[in-house]
Amino acid sequence: MITKRALKILETLKCSFPSASVRALTSVFLAIRSIPPNSVSSQNDGGDDVELSSPLLWALSFFATHRALVGSAQPLPPARFDRFVYAEHRVGACTVVIEAFLDPVYPYSRDSWPPLKQVIEYYRPRVWLVVHLLPLPYHDNAYVASRALNIVNLLNTSATFPLLELFFKEQVKFYNAQTVNMSKAAVVNYIANFATQVVANSLKYAVLSGFQNSQTDLKTRVSFKYSTSRRVFGTPTFFVNGFLLPDSDSTIDYDGWRSIIDPLMAAQGDPLPANVHPY
Repeated sequence: MITKRALKILETLKCSFPSASVRALTSVFLAIRSIPPNSVSSQNDGGDDVELSSPLLWALSFFATHRALVGSAQPLPPARFDRFVYAEHRVGACTVVIEAFLDPVYPYSRDSWPPLKQVIEYYRPRVWLVVHLLPLPYHDNAYVASRALNIVNLLNTSATFPLLELFFKEQVKFYNAQTVNMSKAAVVNYIANFATQVVANSLKYAVLSGFQNSQTDLKTRVSFKYSTSRRVFGTPTFFVNGFLLPDSDSTIDYDGWRSIIDPLMAAQGDPLPANVHPY
């Protein structure tokens, strides 16, 4: 039996958050229905309403509110695929696609970049590199740095990777210990001014004001959510042609990349044996 109180809570939530997912509220409804009888108290004095425990109702309403707020604030999937493309060129059926998930202020991401860049240059244009940002939550300044990259990418795509490399080069400035005594506002201002080094003077104000634009914040959140949707929780992480590389959360040197990509290139040049299905 569904209590009048529970239904009233759901109805109130739906009115408060009209764009909430119907599935989210339905899941709460089903959760209430699945509550065993021993978790329900006896009838109240009025005899017409069966009460649920207050903690349970609070938990259910919190769950629905959280889902409603998330659903209404940032619809997914995003309008555009989340990525930074290194060296745009035509992608064909035989192009090897490498996806790299990187944190701009993490040393292992920094160390993985030079050999990856070298191997891309070697195979170009037969290899296509896509970078996804994953600001790790235990790196205090990773999110702001990732947001700076998104802002610069919106203003001038040719400045995106120079800024990423600048973060790698001067990464020590953005470690937790270096900014521990700075306020959040001071850190944002520090990184925003740092990012203006890679853009023309005419765009410097746009970089600074980009941190006041909620859309750049949402875009950076999308990058994080995309990483989690791919079950990526550490950096660097690499996918090749859609498949996760074994032990990809460690730095791969140039020879390591060659050992991965050379066989793929060789396989593309060899015809399939007769009567062998390509899958």
